[in-house]
Amino acid sequence: MGFKHVIALGLVMAASALSVPAVAQVYPAKPVKIIVPFAAGGPADNYARFIAQRLQDTLGQSFVVDNRPGGGSIIGTDMAAKSAPDGYTLLMMSNTHTVNETLIPTKPFQLMRDFVAVAPVNYSDLVLVAHPGLPANNLKELLQQAKAKPGKFNYASSGPGTPYHMAGELFKSMAGVYLVHIPYRGSSGARTDVIGGQVDVMFDAVTTMAEQIKAGKVKALATTGRARSDVLPDVPTVNEAGVPGYEATIWLGLMAPRGTPKAVVDKLNEAVSKIASQPEVKQLWSKQGATPMVMTPEAFDKYARDDIAKWSRVIKTAGIKAD
Repeated sequence: MGFKHVIALGLVMAASALSVPAVAQVYPAKPVKIIVPFAAGGPADNYARFIAQRLQDTLGQSFVVDNRPGGGSIIGTDMAAKSAPDGYTLLMMSNTHTVNETLIPTKPFQLMRDFVAVAPVNYSDLVLVAHPGLPANNLKELLQQAKAKPGKFNYASSGPGTPYHMAGELFKSMAGVYLVHIPYRGSSGARTDVIGGQVDVMFDAVTTMAEQIKAGKVKALATTGRARSDVLPDVPTVNEAGVPGYEATIWLGLMAPRGTPKAVVDKLNEAVSKIASQPEVKQLWSKQGATPMVMTPEAFDKYARDDIAKWSRVIKTAGIKAD
């Protein structure tokens, strides 16, 4: 190889080495779209808009939320999966996606094959509530009575495969009890029937049920997070109250199409992590029942894969089918 060829090859290699950091330095050079595969007004949409505004302030470029609901999150997620892997299309995903990996195997994408983990956003606890007339006044009593008479108690959910249903099936499996599942089409009817005493218990969002608990319309038996909820600090966790290791939350995160440059992923992760670590953000989200999550892309990738495996076991054990 001649001297000129050696010099030319060296220049090419140097340019290649510099290209990845250069991508991160200029990113974002145009507006970034965040696809939310859920309807406007829900938690995923609200937190996506919050993060979008903060990212815009941090990175100096517009981040635009694009709601694409339908098909149990399939439509919007598929659109994101088929987008160019250039960092200008992101997906606001949730553990609905990790559940769907097993629940809907025929969907046109696979989460961890077609996306790269960018950054988690936050998680929100659920609360196990009961009708005031339920003979069990705490989780320990419910467990004792449910074990003594399998099938005596029932629980409502907003439908097969929803976070509230999955929380219930995980509870049954880990606690070794049998509760009859009563599925509804949405949470409203389920709440009404638990309050009215037609159904015994249900898992629901902490913030949704907090006022009902304070008003005495339902009683709180336990929350589902790793630690007690700031919204209901006097209510023990399921883990504390008798089911060691139990955890079932609703969490949100950002992913990007597989092939998105790592430098871009790292830059977004750093920006989102800084936002989630701000004291005022922690305080605001705490009032909303949410806790910030901060992880590297690699740690978030493992978290999502572990969540897929966790819910896969629950779905297969309970024989859950998509509605």
